[in-house]
Amino acid sequence: MASISRSSSDNRRSIQFVCADGKRRTIRLGHASQRMAEFTKIRIESLLSSALLGCSPDPEVSRWVASLGDVMLNKLAAVGLIPKRQVVTLKNFIEGYIQSRIDVKPGTRMSYVHVRNNLIDYFGENKILRDITAGDVDDWRLLHLMGKNLAENTLRRRCGVAKQFFRAAIRKDIIEKNPFEGVKVAVQPNRARMYFITTQESEKVLEACPDQQWRLIFALCRYGGLRCPSEVLGLKWTDIDWARSRMVVHSPKTEHHQGKDMRIAPIYPELLPHLQEAFDHAAAGTKYLITRYRKKNSNLRTSFERIICKAQLKPWPKLFQNLRSSRETELTQKFPLHVVCAWMGNSQLVAAKHYLQVTDEHFQMAAGRDDVVQNQRQYNTAQVSATMQPETDGIANS
Repeated sequence: MASISRSSSDNRRSIQFVCADGKRRTIRLGHASQRMAEFTKIRIESLLSSALLGCSPDPEVSRWVASLGDVMLNKLAAVGLIPKRQVVTLKNFIEGYIQSRIDVKPGTRMSYVHVRNNLIDYFGENKILRDITAGDVDDWRLLHLMGKNLAENTLRRRCGVAKQFFRAAIRKDIIEKNPFEGVKVAVQPNRARMYFITTQESEKVLEACPDQQWRLIFALCRYGGLRCPSEVLGLKWTDIDWARSRMVVHSPKTEHHQGKDMRIAPIYPELLPHLQEAFDHAAAGTKYLITRYRKKNSNLRTSFERIICKAQLKPWPKLFQNLRSSRETELTQKFPLHVVCAWMGNSQLVAAKHYLQVTDEHFQMAAGRDDVVQNQRQYNTAQVSATMQPETDGIANS
C-alpha cells in the first residue's frame, strides 16, 4: 500500500502512498534510517486502512500517533491520515469551560476563576494548551502559587481545579495527556488548626452574643453540628418536628451526590432551649429560623470573631468548622460512628480525617480520673435548661 523512496543525492527518505481520494501523497522523513522508515511505513499503512474502512486505528498505532511531535503530526494531518489538531489557547479553553459549567454553584465558579487567573498570570493568555508540560506545571506550582504564601491545602485545591480543566481538554481530544497527573491535590487534615470548644467556652460565647439570632446561629453550629452559613441559613420552621425532636437539614454542599441533599438530625437537649427562644420571638408566618444575615455580602466571620473576643476568648483557627468538629467529637463518645455520621452528613472517613479530635476528657478517662470526668458531665448537664414543648400558633410545623 505504501512504499519507501530514497533520494540519491542526499540520502533522504520518503513514504509514498495513494489516499482514499485516489491522489498520490508523500510524507518526507528526512535523514531517517531504513529501519525507522520501515517502522513508520507500517503505521502509515495502518492509518490508511483505517481511513479507507472508516474505523478507529489500532490502539498501538493510536499510542504512536499520540507520542509524535507537532512536525510529524502536521504532516500526517496534511495528507488526511489524522484529523487536524486544534490550536486552542489556555485562556480560550478555560473561559469556555467555565461558561459551560452551568451546573456549579457561585462559590465553585469563583474557585474556577481564581485558578484561571493563576494559570494565565503565569503562562500568558495565548499559551497553547497542549504545549504545557508536567515540568511547566511544577514550575507554576513552585514559582507562582507558592510565592503567594497560600496554605498547603489551598495549593492542593487550586492544583485540583487546574487538573480538572486539563481532564476536560482530554475528553474533548484537544490534548492527549494531563500535565497535572502526579501532582498532589488531595486535601490533608491540619491537626494544628483543630480546636475543641468546651461547654464552658460555649456558654461564655452564648453570653457574649448580642441577640437571640446570634445565640441561635452559635447553638445550631456548636450543639446542632450544622454547617455555616449554608445549612444554618437554610433551616426553616417547617423543618422542625417538635413532636419527634427531629429536624430536616438541607445540605447545599452535598446535594450533588445522590440522596445527600438532606438529612434528619435530632434536636439535641443543648439545642432545644435556643430553638424555643427563637420560636417565641418569631413573627407569625416567618419562614426561616435565621432572618438576618441572608444577603450574600453578610460577613458572619468578622462578627463572630468580635463575639468571641467579647467573651474574653481567643478566636480559634477554623471558626465554624471547629464548632461542628467539637459536636461530632462529643457525639461519638455516646453513639456509634455510623449513626453520628448520618446525623452530621459526612462519611466515617471524612469524620475521622477532618473532624474527630482528642480531648482532655479522653486523657482523663484513660488515666482513670473518673471523678474529673463525672464533674465535667455534671456541669454539662446543669447547663441544659428544663424546657417544655412550645406553643405552635402562627408558625407552621412539619
